[in-house]
Amino acid sequence: MANIDSAFSLKGLHLKNRIVMPPMCQYSVDAEDGTPNEWHYVHYVSRAIGGAGLIIVEMTDVEPDGRITNRDLGLWSDEQVAAYQRIVSEVHKYGTKIGIQIAHAGRKATDAEQPVSSSSSPPSEKGLKPSRALTTEEVKAMVIKYKDAARRAVAAGFDTIELHGAHGYLIHQFQSPGINNRTDEYGKDLSLFGVQIVQAVREVMPPDMPLIMRISAVEYMDGGYGMEHSIAIAKKYKAAGVDMFHVSSGGEGPAGKVKPGNHPGYQVPLARAYRQALEVPVIAVGKLEDPFLAEATLANDDADLVAVGRGMLNDPYWALHAIQSVVRKVDPPVQYARGIFVQ
Repeated sequence: MANIDSAFSLKGLHLKNRIVMPPMCQYSVDAEDGTPNEWHYVHYVSRAIGGAGLIIVEMTDVEPDGRITNRDLGLWSDEQVAAYQRIVSEVHKYGTKIGIQIAHAGRKATDAEQPVSSSSSPPSEKGLKPSRALTTEEVKAMVIKYKDAARRAVAAGFDTIELHGAHGYLIHQFQSPGINNRTDEYGKDLSLFGVQIVQAVREVMPPDMPLIMRISAVEYMDGGYGMEHSIAIAKKYKAAGVDMFHVSSGGEGPAGKVKPGNHPGYQVPLARAYRQALEVPVIAVGKLEDPFLAEATLANDDADLVAVGRGMLNDPYWALHAIQSVVRKVDPPVQYARGIFVQ
């Protein structure tokens, strides 16, 4: 029996299959006000038509200067909610569930006049601007901005929310001992910022809506943290209210002596370790576009869901094609049935 096409449930989230489209910024030239436009509508709805079980909308930021670039999405205003509602409503018509990733880029906000972070930093090798450390009061205010964005996400009808605690963005900048050199409470406890965000977001989420956290299980910069540190942090996030982890790695800076793999499934062992240590569902991600590798990841109990990013940029119907390959049976929209069939 194939796993990739099997149903999955977590709290009130019920998925028709185990395939996730992960967040991927679109850098759309017409999105400078942070509101999704026709590109985003077509982009996400086409992947629902293409059979994904869960779509997670790209990194969506809690304030304008929290975006990686000024072409990214935001959810800092109630006026933005209606455009997301339109996408959510249409995605649901195809039996697909949809979540949204809420985030702040921190020192990686390339278009911000003055990026902010857990700690001040000079210009980086990647050409990022110098950042300044948020004051303690500003950190507390930032937690509320995450909460407000989550409230808007619930109002828009999303089925789940993902917090971005990976890839060197703001939550990651607080949980990383190689970046966070604060002397206040947020430096003494590197999990505190993330924990407070989780707690604040849970306050405005329905009890049966699962909360996902994307996390970098390991860092690749010299002196970066490893699995022991990240799992200890993740246990605190779980206790605060995270229901599932989306396990990635790196992103905090240029790789040093330890480098990420470039082979298919290179992050699957990280997902497996999280699943075993935390005893919660996990999403595996990273070069899983081979349908049989995705199936093996599920069948071997390495992960509960598989996220396929670039594969779905290449093929909006990747999910249907993957199920067709593995299961030899697929149920496409009737309009496409004569073109998508078992050979």
